[in-house]
Amino acid sequence: MEVLLLAIYSLFVWLIFFKFKWLAWTTTAAVIVVTIPVISLAGLILLLNVYAPSALDVQVVKYVVQVLPRVTGRVIEVPVEPNRLTRKGEVLFRIDPRPFQYEVDRLDAVLASTRADLSAQRQELLAAQAQIEVSMNRANSITSSIEATRARLSLADKRFAQTSELAASGAGDRFEAERWESEVDQHRADLGALLPQLTAAQEEITAYRAKAAAIRERLDAASGGEQAEVAQVRAQLDEAKWKLDETVAYAPADGHVINLQLRPGSTVSQLPLAPVMSFVEEDFVILAMFGQNELHEVEPGNEAEITLSTHPGRIIKTKVDSIIWAQGQGQLPLTGTLPQTGPAPLPEGRFAVKLVLDEREKDLSLAAGARGTGAIYTHHLEMIHIIRKVILRVSAYLNWIIIKHHISLH
Repeated sequence: MEVLLLAIYSLFVWLIFFKFKWLAWTTTAAVIVVTIPVISLAGLILLLNVYAPSALDVQVVKYVVQVLPRVTGRVIEVPVEPNRLTRKGEVLFRIDPRPFQYEVDRLDAVLASTRADLSAQRQELLAAQAQIEVSMNRANSITSSIEATRARLSLADKRFAQTSELAASGAGDRFEAERWESEVDQHRADLGALLPQLTAAQEEITAYRAKAAAIRERLDAASGGEQAEVAQVRAQLDEAKWKLDETVAYAPADGHVINLQLRPGSTVSQLPLAPVMSFVEEDFVILAMFGQNELHEVEPGNEAEITLSTHPGRIIKTKVDSIIWAQGQGQLPLTGTLPQTGPAPLPEGRFAVKLVLDEREKDLSLAAGARGTGAIYTHHLEMIHIIRKVILRVSAYLNWIIIKHHISLH
């Protein structure tokens, strides 16, 4: 563009001073003629670099997902084709699901058995509680019998003492005294038989209470609102079902599978350093690199244009999404030594500007790694933006030129 402006300017100078000789060509005129384009072009370039900055390094970046299997197994199917557009949710590969299905079936049976065991424990708890009631009734009955026997023993002791005194004085019947003595011995024998029975009944109550408490503790143990044993088996079952689901890998987004070397019969594992394929997403990010002093007038929403070598002659309309105010030189490595600056300072780092396609370009597909140039048009001095647009369009058409030398050695 600068050459074109100089050519037009030179044409006017030739017409004025040499063709029509409207002005005399003197030393002063020569100095003025030479000074005007130098100052004008220098000022124009400075203004363009501030209010319509250009980027000589525009690149298209895409996210690459390293596809890793989440389970270990033998691959039985790889339906995806490399370097073909794959839609989100399409199958990438399948792992033999049978071992995982067997584990799900086993845990289903364990869960059913655990639930049955819990039902049996509930019945056992009811039986223990009923037995506690029976034993308590028995203990109460034995206690009542002991109290009645003690009362009868006390009465028999008194009668025996009275009849013994009367028989000794000759006022009473000796046989009556012997009868009460026999009554005392009988009641003592009854009492001696009832006390062990009471002890056995009380021990039986204690044993059944401990049994009921243990069963109740197991039944009351809960996790996530569910009985603990059932919750534990269910968690194992959920993990087994998750592993079964992970035997099928799906495309995480629209994109292309690159570097596909997986084949049916291969054994894959969930090692983090062993991806089975690379998936390049269809979505992309456009980054334009600018010098650190070129962005003070740039704002999100500014109109921008780029041209890529993959699209010769085409101007792609974009907008500024954001400025990434960070780059690698702004981070110090975490080491125990002082930073090394070297004999000379590092070159000034550039900042990236994230661009997004205009609505008119939303269906445009760009290749990962595509490079080109671009420009941003701020809201200031819009009358000079046309110069930057012309320069960018010339650059776009220059992409049609392919310079390549082929040398054959025979």
